[in-house]
Amino acid sequence: MKRLRFQLLLGAGLILLSGVLFTVHYGIYHDARFIADWFLGSIAFLPISVLFVTIILDRVIAGREKEILMGKLNMVVGAFFSETGGRVISLLVGDATVSDAIMPSLLPGLKWEKKDFAASAKALGGYFYGFDARSMDLTAIRDLLASKREFLLRLLENQNILEHETFTDLLWALFHVTEELESRKNLKKLSQADLAHISGDIQRAFVLIVVEWIKYMGHLKNQYPYLYSLAVRTNPFDVKAEAEIK
Repeated sequence: MKRLRFQLLLGAGLILLSGVLFTVHYGIYHDARFIADWFLGSIAFLPISVLFVTIILDRVIAGREKEILMGKLNMVVGAFFSETGGRVISLLVGDATVSDAIMPSLLPGLKWEKKDFAASAKALGGYFYGFDARSMDLTAIRDLLASKREFLLRLLENQNILEHETFTDLLWALFHVTEELESRKNLKKLSQADLAHISGDIQRAFVLIVVEWIKYMGHLKNQYPYLYSLAVRTNPFDVKAEAEIK
């Protein structure tokens, strides 16, 4: 209420000031026609001014704000892969079936451009990794995810990630896998139907995490080349990857 009252008083004051200035101008130059022409010209320009301020300038500001927000979100995503995501990929990659056709999408290079990362994310998002829970160490997966539960919960508490739907979906998928595994009394004595269900849950989470990983690699390539260089040299999908530079 106080804010509305202030705005009304401010508007009235500005209109009054404009009237006073017009009166002073007329008192000095005695040229009412000039004042009328200038006033009408200003009114005619008003729609263009509104267009510029409310549409063009607003979009520029919104775009800048989005860039700042995405920068903060990528910091959160980076923390995720540093603390949890990288370990999950390393643990599961040995059980994934990766064809020769899709492998190039998992091996970003130093010369990759924005279009390469986009094409890779698209290809990886629709790939089936063929996880089979019967041959997987479900206990190790459960223990790793359970040990990171508090960290993942803190990430969900960050209101900024609500703007990042795919990353939020990834966190929920990991929570779901954790709950599914923790709900079983004995992970070594599961029915075939149960194993198939868990395989599907792991497949869903892995697709999301890999797609988010490749997008994050693109961010590093663009903003932090030195971090990207290390990420390429420690790529969990590259059997020849070595952190040491030779």
